[in-house]
Amino acid sequence: MAQPIVVSKPARKTVEAEDGLSAFTTQEMYREILSRLGEDPDRDGLRMTPERVERSLAFLTKGYDQDPGEILRGALFDVDYDEMVIVKDIEMFSLCEHHMLPFFGKVHVAYIPKGKVIGLSKIARLAEVFARRLQVQERLTRQIADAIQEAIAPLGVGVVIEARHLCMMMRGIEKQHSSTVTSAMVGCFRRKETREEFLSLVQRPGNGTI
Repeated sequence: MAQPIVVSKPARKTVEAEDGLSAFTTQEMYREILSRLGEDPDRDGLRMTPERVERSLAFLTKGYDQDPGEILRGALFDVDYDEMVIVKDIEMFSLCEHHMLPFFGKVHVAYIPKGKVIGLSKIARLAEVFARRLQVQERLTRQIADAIQEAIAPLGVGVVIEARHLCMMMRGIEKQHSSTVTSAMVGCFRRKETREEFLSLVQRPGNGTI
């Protein structure tokens, strides 16, 4: 089991037992991590690293401060249309919650409306909100589908994500060409013919897989 980080002597305060690490800034903790890696946090290339990492992680996890329901509610329209709507090849970048390493790929989203449609850009925005959190791909896929289902109660929703995970590529098994495909099918997308239509429309030309 990973041991909790204990801030050592270079930090500028003494942590009382009841305070844990709350007395230290995020940047101070990053300085401590650099020291524990055997680096000198005061050398030229690393002096600003704690500040940069703090800003970087704030951006990469900004989805925690965003309400997916509010985003969708701002772009719902009454439309008499009951055929499949697909937004595919949405670029996705997220952080694996197990190792905090990136995983990235494409999101394909489809739904069959029942009186209401979503502004197309908001579907990509929805994927972005959930991706900008510490994630596992399976949960990310389901969250996108459930948010659309809750917002407009369509006849069905389908979401497919194909991604490559640096926690498999850079460490561990170190397989460079593997990808992970996950899907979430809600409502009429559980029917074979609807699911197959969706998958055929997002399948990449010349490739036998999604």
